[in-house]
This record gives sequence, structure tokens and C-alpha cells, in this order.
Amino acid sequence: MLAGSGAAATAALLLVFCLYLYRFAIERTPKSFMRSDPNMPQVEEKIIREVREWFRAQPFEDVTIRSHDGLALQGRYLEAKCPTENAVILAHGYSGRGEDMAVFARFYHEQGFRVLMPDNRGHGRSDGHYIGFGWHDRHDYVRWIEYMVRRIGERAKLVLHGVSMGGGIVLMTSGEPLPPQVRCIVSDCAYTSVKAILKYQLRQIFKLPAFPLLPLTSLVCKCRAGYFFGEGSAIRQLRNNKLPILLIHGDSDTFVPTSMAAELFEAIRGPKDQWIVPGAQHATSFLTDRQKYESTVLNFVQKYISAPAQPAEAQHLRAWPE
Repeated sequence: MLAGSGAAATAALLLVFCLYLYRFAIERTPKSFMRSDPNMPQVEEKIIREVREWFRAQPFEDVTIRSHDGLALQGRYLEAKCPTENAVILAHGYSGRGEDMAVFARFYHEQGFRVLMPDNRGHGRSDGHYIGFGWHDRHDYVRWIEYMVRRIGERAKLVLHGVSMGGGIVLMTSGEPLPPQVRCIVSDCAYTSVKAILKYQLRQIFKLPAFPLLPLTSLVCKCRAGYFFGEGSAIRQLRNNKLPILLIHGDSDTFVPTSMAAELFEAIRGPKDQWIVPGAQHATSFLTDRQKYESTVLNFVQKYISAPAQPAEAQHLRAWPE
């Protein structure tokens, strides 16, 4: 009797903690731990202020699309200074919003690109009650790609560039059937899979093993958000990708371990390049060596923007939902 009561109490505690983990990591709630996590470097206030001033001075246009599951997804669009078919879609990180990518928006805009900065589902001004970690977001970014092709025209030349979770998003998107207008992808400090990064963070933050907490929380996630952690794999998606990909990762990244970059690089089937940035912590490669970051990205992007479009798998742009 006592043994049975003890087992029931243990099971109840496990369930309560798994519900807490879901709320902590997946549910749309303030992620205050991101500001205090020692593995998440904080950007200098001077840099934040400078980028914010640039952002506020630009004539961004608010744009909205509808996701495949009915969410209103918000983004900000910035026209190029001169007519061009070149454009970049920027994917932000965990608990962030589109304008967090303003430093990259400024870089691409200075190179003559049109810029789109979406707010991911469950973030910023977009609808959604959970964080997709790239798995459900991949469908959203296919929609954003379709939006840009419609806006620019069939001659559009698109770059996908994501940082942190945004890097995971663009890699997971790469495995979907994409139109030939998508020319290349830049992924900065991405993780290999949802399961792998949550397992790593469970150990880092809570000093706890993955089993049985991660499988049980994954079940909660499936019930509440519609996906198991094991489904969201950038590695698997890369096996379906043929687009050129540039991977960037800091060699001092302890939030998304640098070892994940090696796994991702090995999984890429198409043209690929990699830059491991000396001394860079998580999501700080641009700030650590801005000059080389800009030249590395620009050389890579220009190579594929200038090349003839490669035939894509058969895909028709869907009628746009009102």
C-alpha cells in the first residue's frame, strides 16, 4: 500500500515538473532566464542603442500573412534603396522578435537588398501560444517565401539568414520543397534538433538527466503544441536539402555547443561552407569579428545570387488566403 502510494506520488511529481518544463521552455511566456543565463552573453547597451536608432529611422512596412493553421503572422518589410530582385528573409532567435535582427537587416540593406523580418509564431506581434523551435515555423517560412516571390516577382533572388533558433528554422525550412527563387541559406549558431538542444539545456540549467523528463515533456508538447521533440530535426531536414548553406558558429558557444555545427555540416548534401569564429560566444559572431562576418557572408551570398537559378522540385505557389 505504501509502495503504491509512493509510486503514485512520484508519478504526480514527475507530471507536475514536466508541465512546468513545458511552460518554462515551450509555452508563450516571458523567458526571463535568458537574461540571467551565464551561457547567453549580453550585448553592450551602446550597440543596442545604435542599432535601435537605425531601425527606428527606416520606413519599415508592417505586413501580415496567414499560416497554414490559421495564425496571423506579422513581419516588417524594408524596400531596397534602388530597384532590385535581391532580398533576404531574416529569422530571429528563441524568445525574440523580428527587430532583434536589425543589425543584419542594416548589413543587407546597405548591400542593396530588400529585407523581411518576420516575428516567429508565438513571438512578438505574431499569433501563437507556443514556441515551435523551427519545426512548425518551417511551414511559416515557406509562406513568407511565397509572399516575397509574389511581391518581387518570379525573378526574385532570396536569401534565408537565421541566428540561433532562427538558424534552426532556416535549416528545417531547407528540407521543404522550395521554389527556385531561394538561392542560398546562412545559418548562424543553430542546433541539430529540438530534442538535442533541450536535452543539453536540461543538463545545463537544471543539472538533470534527459530520462524520464524529456520524453514525458515531449508528450505534453505533442498534446498542447502538436509536435514531439524528436520530430524537429535539422539533421533530417538537411538530407532533403540541395541548396547552398553557410554555417557560422562561435568556438566559445556554450549555449548551443559548437560540436553541433560539425554534425550539421556533415549532414548537408548540397554546396556548403563553414566558419567557426574564434572567441565568439552564442549569437555574437557578427559582433566578435564584424568585418570578416560581413565579407564571409557577402562573398557566399553573391556567389549564389549571381548564379543561374537551379531547377526546384515541382511546387506551385498556393492561392493566397485572405
